[in-house]
Amino acid sequence: MVNISTTHVVRGQAQMMPFPFDESDPAFEFFKRFIPRHPGGAAPRDFENKSLGSGFIVSGDGYILTNAHVVDGADEVTVRLTDKREFKAKTVGADKRTDVALLKIDASDLPVVRLGDPAQLRVGEWVVAIGSPFGFENSVTAGIVSAKGRSLPQENYVPFIQTDVAINPGNSGGPLFNMRGEVVGINSQIYSRSGGYMGVSFAIPIDVAMEIQGQLRASGKVSRGRLGVVIQEVSKELAESLGLGKAMGAVVNSVEKGGPADKAGIEAGDVILRFDGKTINNSADLPRMVGSTRPGTRSVVQLWRKGASREIGVVIGEVPDDKLAGTKPQRSNRSVEQAANRLGLVVSELTADQKRELRMTSGLLIEDVRGASARTDLRPGDIIIALISKGATAEVRTVEQFNKLLSRFDKGSNITLLIRRGEMQTFITIKGLNGN
Repeated sequence: MVNISTTHVVRGQAQMMPFPFDESDPAFEFFKRFIPRHPGGAAPRDFENKSLGSGFIVSGDGYILTNAHVVDGADEVTVRLTDKREFKAKTVGADKRTDVALLKIDASDLPVVRLGDPAQLRVGEWVVAIGSPFGFENSVTAGIVSAKGRSLPQENYVPFIQTDVAINPGNSGGPLFNMRGEVVGINSQIYSRSGGYMGVSFAIPIDVAMEIQGQLRASGKVSRGRLGVVIQEVSKELAESLGLGKAMGAVVNSVEKGGPADKAGIEAGDVILRFDGKTINNSADLPRMVGSTRPGTRSVVQLWRKGASREIGVVIGEVPDDKLAGTKPQRSNRSVEQAANRLGLVVSELTADQKRELRMTSGLLIEDVRGASARTDLRPGDIIIALISKGATAEVRTVEQFNKLLSRFDKGSNITLLIRRGEMQTFITIKGLNGN
């Protein structure tokens, strides 16, 4: 284990120091000797922000793993070994998406940690973290594995190991050991409402970190594969609507025009069940599988479409820079005092101007949400594109046609709607259809 300290220089701005006497004042000549004046004001002052973190040596020739947020924006990185030696470190590369960074110090014959297999970890197993919480070097804390494969908001590429090991500022980037003394993860973050440790900590599995460090070591950056789809979780009700026997896979909400999935023929409403032979139990599995695939690779996707399974070949693209989200369509000015349909929705047909603005040929605008629909995530301003039930998909075109479709279902049926919201699409299931 190593201690990491970073320095970030904050450039100050010059501030005007007012001179208390005018040049015509008799005291001017006397006081100007003691009050320095600078053209344009006082000289700028620089400030240094210092922070602490942890890391561990993965290669005897000086390569060290830590968190990307530990070295983010650092002008200087210092590594201190347990034998008190200190080295200036170079940041080889950092990947913010996984929060992994690789450092290099000029040293040789360094002690190296043993790496374990996170797949062999079991929930309830004891684990140990070593780090420098609040600057207390080489502190050890212990706990158990609370869960595996955790998905966190905005963290699509890491199946986190959740523990109850005490992690505090200064622990970030330090190793998480199993009881055999093998590193199984990198301590990365905590869940807290107070800003301090509250019993929930997360670590990056070491196999994920080592795959990232391999790319950083080779090229200084990380390349990730992409399909060009927006997905969501398959709930039990959605699985029933799509004719799936089990709630699994990732349902495709929308497909980026001209992207890898679009070129391969993947469509909105498809459920991706397997990727390159690997089963997708939860939607969070897909970004990890695709992200770890080298761009340009031809992969096989097994999907569920209209009540049947099929396989499609797709050439994996590369993750680009983040794109700006689109604008949200405006609601119409029509009255919302009209009667709701069996779903508890007040809907209207898109005007010619709305179709032109949204570049849509059909769909119904939701004006108000009532009844069973009020218990869902449906919102006024959403646009209904299609209705799905028992594997069958019907495009929604007019209010009359939509109501006829609803009349075919028994009371208490579950209905799934494909919704457009802004530039995104999503599936929303309404449980328990109202009677006539």
